[in-house]
Amino acid sequence: MRFREPLLGGSAAMPGASLQRACRLLVAVCALHLGVTLVYYLAGRDLSRLPSLVGVPTPLQAGSNGAAAIRQPSEELRSQEAAPPLPMDASSKLRPDRDSSSDTNSRPDPSSNLTSAPVSPFTALSLPACPEESPLLVGPMLIEFNVPVDLTLVAKQNPKVKVGGRYAPKDCISPHKVAIIIPFRNRQEHLKYWLYYLHPILQRQQLDYGIYVINQAGDSMFNRAKLLNIGFQEALKDYDYNCFVFSDVDLIPMDDRNTYRCFSQPRHISVAMDKFGFSLPYVQFFGGVSALSKQQFLTINGFPNNYWGWGGEDDDIFNRLVFKGMSISRPNAVVGKCRMIRHSRDKKNEPNPQRFDRIAHTKETMLSDGLNTLAYKVLNIERYPLYTEITVDVGTPS
Repeated sequence: MRFREPLLGGSAAMPGASLQRACRLLVAVCALHLGVTLVYYLAGRDLSRLPSLVGVPTPLQAGSNGAAAIRQPSEELRSQEAAPPLPMDASSKLRPDRDSSSDTNSRPDPSSNLTSAPVSPFTALSLPACPEESPLLVGPMLIEFNVPVDLTLVAKQNPKVKVGGRYAPKDCISPHKVAIIIPFRNRQEHLKYWLYYLHPILQRQQLDYGIYVINQAGDSMFNRAKLLNIGFQEALKDYDYNCFVFSDVDLIPMDDRNTYRCFSQPRHISVAMDKFGFSLPYVQFFGGVSALSKQQFLTINGFPNNYWGWGGEDDDIFNRLVFKGMSISRPNAVVGKCRMIRHSRDKKNEPNPQRFDRIAHTKETMLSDGLNTLAYKVLNIERYPLYTEITVDVGTPS
């Protein structure tokens, strides 16, 4: 006990006081270090958040002006997110169910007059590209023309086809934006069969497509090639198509693997018609149904405008392609089978007696007869549930 008594005397308070002062100094140093760290941290941040970080009441806590203070961070966060989908333009004539309204001030674009299937930024990023070969194809099909077609029923059977005959896959993004151009006059029954068979086929082929029926007004001589040129120009006013399929209204493919799209070379689709015993009538034959990309079509200056009546324009088109160094691609004769709706020759579409002479001079005339000399007048445009009909005045033979 004697050894402990000195430690309990007055001098025993000194060691405790020193420890207390050392602890206070350590706390002060830590506080200073924390303060310096906080300042450096806030130097690269929004200093308006300093009160909330150090525990000072914010305007939201102090009064009604806090609503403005809390909105600013929310708007900052929204600005970092993708823009929401643009509102639909319900008043659009072209494709009321698909067109998006455009703001030329906020979205300057030389192609802003083109309509397209609206896809939100989120959807466009999340959808995969459609496969090179559609998994929906069924192969050979039975094609018959002995049952009348009701277009109202056909429209109900194809609910995904939008007004004007527009369709795009919902579960993938198709690289094939195809305008199908049909030269037309007085073939309503044939058109019904064409729409009945082709809409399901084209959807299974996963194409982003539109149907354009170019109707020649009046009773002058029929001009198939000029109507195809007109269809090319008018379709591009609707949408940024990159492929054009030119099809007679009376030809139906018998196999959906015969894809209505474009390839690296011009494509002849109707290679094996029943009319010709399911074979090519001659090697240069390019009639019936063919497909050219936009660039291929522009390269040959489109089709000739001066073939009035039946025949010759297909051979002229073939010559144009050859003279521009292109070759014809075709499906095999099994996949390329087509059926033709039998009919008598149309009035004002008699064989063109000048066709052979014109074909012989394609090389001299192709640069001065085509898209660059195309003249016509649009009389009417109708957007039906399954197709767009454009009635035109093509003039008369010169």
